[in-house]
Amino acid sequence: MAADSPQLPSETAVGRVALTVTDCDRVSAFYTETVGLTVQTRDDGRVVLGDSETPLLELHADPDAPERGATETGLYHFAVRVPSRTALGAALERIERTARLDGASDHHVSEALYLTDPEGNGVEIYCDRPRTQWEEHDDGTVRMGTDRLDRAGVEGASDGASSVPVGTDIGHVHLEVADLDATRSFYADGLGMNLRASAPGACFLAAGSYHHHVGANVWHARSGPGGGRGVAWYELRVPEGALAEVRRRLSESGYDSESAEEGFVATDPAGIRVRIRPSR
Repeated sequence: MAADSPQLPSETAVGRVALTVTDCDRVSAFYTETVGLTVQTRDDGRVVLGDSETPLLELHADPDAPERGATETGLYHFAVRVPSRTALGAALERIERTARLDGASDHHVSEALYLTDPEGNGVEIYCDRPRTQWEEHDDGTVRMGTDRLDRAGVEGASDGASSVPVGTDIGHVHLEVADLDATRSFYADGLGMNLRASAPGACFLAAGSYHHHVGANVWHARSGPGGGRGVAWYELRVPEGALAEVRRRLSESGYDSESAEEGFVATDPAGIRVRIRPSR
């Protein structure tokens, strides 16, 4: 572990998520009609979606990409964070009209809906509760849980919107990994995130005091990375002045990185590429 290194700045946020898919048209239709994202650009083999202003999701077409195997690490879900309960209610209506809801939970810090895209990628759509309502344990970790969602209340808050509002972002990614300790070390000791919560077989880490920017679990006994469909990479957006310090910390903690796209790329122990780039 790098000694006396500052933690990842609290302004850090998750940026874009990129998925490798076999059928861009089918998958992008799901993300527009059900999730409520807007297609921003579409070119040969690549579709970029987001709210009406900010790119959040990239779909990269590979018609020959195999399905992720049962033992391969990768994405558990990525989480689209909407800015209000009103927007969450509209998302619930879209899901009930066009797809299938896999789950709905009250996590104490947030209210969340769960579904699966046409190629098996997990998607969460959620809205945070005000931070004044979050509770912390004596050790400084945040209290999270999984209770039944007040679906009637969420749906009753809907404004019927067909798309997500401006201000929607990617709140976190949740990964299926092979080694929880190694993953925790990469994100905490290497990148400088804080351990915010733990559960049997899972941990949740964040920059600053957010409930989590990265979740990781070993619930399905994954053993190693694959090379087919699923997450290709995701971004962490870091204040520009902190980029060099973050990269130094990674290096001193024993993790390699390579320069790319205004920042650098590192690969976590589950084989998932993390692009660290300056904040917008």
